[in-house]
Amino acid sequence: MRAALARRSVMTKIWVNSGDSHVMEPADVWTARLSARLGARAPRSERGEKYEMLYIDGERIDRQLGDFMDAMRPPGAWDLKVRLKDLDQEGVWSQLAFPSMGFWLVSITDRELARETVRAWNDWAHEEILSKNKRVITTACVSTADIDDAVAEVERVAELGFKAIFLPCSTRPGEEYALDRWEPLWTAVERAGLVLGFHIGTGAQNVVFRGPGGAVVNYMETTYPGMRVVSHMVAGGALDRHPDLRILIAEGGAGWVPAIGDRMDEAYRQHGMFVRPKLSRLPSEIIRQQVYASFQHDKSSVEIVESTGYRNVMWGDDYPHLEGTYGHTQSTLHDLFDGVSDDIRERVTRGTFNELFGLPDQTPQEAAV
Repeated sequence: MRAALARRSVMTKIWVNSGDSHVMEPADVWTARLSARLGARAPRSERGEKYEMLYIDGERIDRQLGDFMDAMRPPGAWDLKVRLKDLDQEGVWSQLAFPSMGFWLVSITDRELARETVRAWNDWAHEEILSKNKRVITTACVSTADIDDAVAEVERVAELGFKAIFLPCSTRPGEEYALDRWEPLWTAVERAGLVLGFHIGTGAQNVVFRGPGGAVVNYMETTYPGMRVVSHMVAGGALDRHPDLRILIAEGGAGWVPAIGDRMDEAYRQHGMFVRPKLSRLPSEIIRQQVYASFQHDKSSVEIVESTGYRNVMWGDDYPHLEGTYGHTQSTLHDLFDGVSDDIRERVTRGTFNELFGLPDQTPQEAAV
């Protein structure tokens, strides 16, 4: 019996949508589209054998990524046509694709540079990705240096057909997402019907501890700001004031989401005399209605759908990043979903994604007809 189940798992491809993927921008994405003055200050990368040096408006950031790691990326990392073949091989139908180098745009504080670099990135993504396929859906970037510029870009990219906006999980001090400075952006995104996609590990340095267990500790540290996004946007009232606004915490797992709702309910109830603003719904209700999360390997992210009924969960392949599932996507999916009910498997692998991004609930075979 067990052998028969194993053979069936190998033979049956589980088709999925990915709520966490990435595009790899060409090296000249900014220099080819901006003036020499601005292009020289845009993010650029210099790569050695073991290290990558990032330069953003004159500041340098060193990362332990080198040419030898680039050689390990999937074949379609920089080529859309090859990428779609990779996706067919892996059983991935649609992807929400965040930036890669574009993540660093949120660290720019100069208004003009921020406005023009995000516009150039979005133009590239629209011309080279969105307009050439229906399966890879790129998020748009917006300025975090000026809210008026961010609002204007939201309105522009909505007209271009983008379905989601990328924002970092970590903000600069004094710019936390609970604050009123963001209110015009929340209004614009809700009005445009876009999704706010917060990706973990963005907006701040991730290495905070170099002692025993540092590799695991620092990996965990990338997740905590995602929880902070939810607590600020729920407790600060942003999601309550904008009931049609939906947010996604990408690549941070999902098992913690119902738990943080319970914790916030307790604070709201037990410390009610100090709570400002008052909400029209309990924090846990807001979370279940407006907060989504994507995961990669966490079995708890499937289990919480079964045990708590929190259904805003989707899987992600993290393609083409090195920690992604390329080459073993199907074995990962079978480990996660073999023995899981059809309803929950369909919800997590395809249904949540289709609901969030307005796609029809169809199989890849139907879509190809």
